[in-house]
Amino acid sequence: MNTIPSVNLKDFLSNDSVRKQNFVEAIGRAYEDIGFVALKGHFLDDALVDNLYEEVKNFFSLPTETKQKYEIPGIGGQRGYVSFGKESAKGKKEGDLKEFWHFGQYVENNDKLKAEYPDNVVVNELAEFNRIGKEAYRMLEKTAKHVLRALALHLGLEETYFDNYIHNGNSILRPIHYPPIAQEPDEAVRAAAHGDINLITLLMGAQGRGLQVQNHKGEWLDAIAEADELMINVGDMLSRHTNNKLKSTIHRVINPPKELWGTSRYSIPFFMHPISEMKLDVLEGCIDENNPKQFEDITAGQFLEERLIELGLKKK
Repeated sequence: MNTIPSVNLKDFLSNDSVRKQNFVEAIGRAYEDIGFVALKGHFLDDALVDNLYEEVKNFFSLPTETKQKYEIPGIGGQRGYVSFGKESAKGKKEGDLKEFWHFGQYVENNDKLKAEYPDNVVVNELAEFNRIGKEAYRMLEKTAKHVLRALALHLGLEETYFDNYIHNGNSILRPIHYPPIAQEPDEAVRAAAHGDINLITLLMGAQGRGLQVQNHKGEWLDAIAEADELMINVGDMLSRHTNNKLKSTIHRVINPPKELWGTSRYSIPFFMHPISEMKLDVLEGCIDENNPKQFEDITAGQFLEERLIELGLKKK
């Protein structure tokens, strides 16, 4: 596959069983082949998107010493601010050319999970930043729930199979700022080639050239969304759970051409994580004589811990 397929969530949400089944087949085929789709018909409206970008730009425009007040030690960067160059891709020494913020889950009626997750960090300088962030988080989470319902049907599972695992899940909304590039980078790029940790990732801000996806032939393809689309890809947790039936595709954000070095880039991924107790054991329906079990049993929490250490965000 040499292009990113486009699907419309409204087909899945319609009362038309044919449209719904066509959506399930299209998204399942895309995730078995290239691991990415562009999705229309999501729950983010234009006003919310505009407001979120405005607040994100306001935050990253704050003085460095102000932003650093919100960098919280000891939590592996899971909430608040992570400063420029702190994160690197698995296996890379060079830090990515980015700074970012993390909004986390707003736990409902579960004291155990409320104690497990770090609290969200409130930015005192920006009255609307946290409210808009929470609203966007909720709408992306709602979108992701329906995408996972479609994938459950594709896998021959109950449609609501993932629902209890993602309710109050350890999901993260990450506004990213790739600052202007001041000088020729030695080895670093805006985001080095990597796979995502989680179940699925919903990406806002893939409208300009920069995001690239690697196909099965090892070729890099530009992944450019239309104005009303989110890019959604499979993460390593879902790939592992499905015995690599659904592909977690390697992707990267390349540096712009030199004439655009003076410009910032903003993107906002939503990383859909389940609760820590979810078993990522390979689904029985994804194992056969041609596809023996590839992965050891592990929980989502254990897998996340391993990967945060590999990314340099957490110490052993």
